[in-house]
Amino acid sequence: MTKTETKSTVLIRHHLKALKLPTMHGECEKVAARAARENLDHLAFLLALCELELVERERRAAERRLKAAKFPAYKTLDEFDFAMQLSLNKPLVLELMKGEYLDQRENILLVGASGTGKTHLATALGIAACSAGRKVRFFRVTELVTTLMEARDDRQLLRLRTQLAKQDLLILDELGYVPASKVGAELLFDIISTAYERQSLIVTTNLPFEKWTEVLGNERLTGAVLDRLTHRCHILETRGESYRLQDARRRQSGKSSRSRAQPGGSPTLNSK
Repeated sequence: MTKTETKSTVLIRHHLKALKLPTMHGECEKVAARAARENLDHLAFLLALCELELVERERRAAERRLKAAKFPAYKTLDEFDFAMQLSLNKPLVLELMKGEYLDQRENILLVGASGTGKTHLATALGIAACSAGRKVRFFRVTELVTTLMEARDDRQLLRLRTQLAKQDLLILDELGYVPASKVGAELLFDIISTAYERQSLIVTTNLPFEKWTEVLGNERLTGAVLDRLTHRCHILETRGESYRLQDARRRQSGKSSRSRAQPGGSPTLNSK
């Protein structure tokens, strides 16, 4: 015990540590000093400590939700360039960011060519859901199918399905890039069927609906999947050329311009 510590201070810090209130434990003396300066009563002092603990707990909980979601990258709507997607329904995107679709157990389908921002939008919606206290899990569809098949082989499928059923939102990215096997398609359908009207799904795909049979391999199964996904669903379409391709062209153009501007660059041929 130091000279500035009293027996009460030591006991309070001990009790707060035992109660697993780390923020109150770390901030109690600072808040007590402020309360003395501002002539706050005991209840105001206690309220200030409780608010600090709650804010810090929510911050840590939000960090855990983001980590558990396993997003491939941190993407927000502020970083999305709507000017490159003039056909996209921006008012609907902004409305969906509020998260009311999660309360209604509604789905979101993002349809468009590769590189047009579908994954960015899906991730931004997922991060917004995490920030609102929702449990989210992000999967590439091929990754999910592989995980399901491995769980089935290891007799852990029921456990995995139970874990997925606890999520408020499942994001299934890149449906359509790789055809699924018969077993893989059936396992994927089981996840989608279980989520129907119990959870929300966000699915991104580069294929129009009429070509989903190429991925799932069965018209009956494809029809059942589409029936469950598109009921109570918001559909967003992205169009145009791939952002990545456009960015690559800009970089190449910039390199070419710098090369021509450097001394000793390619000489200009004079016509004879």
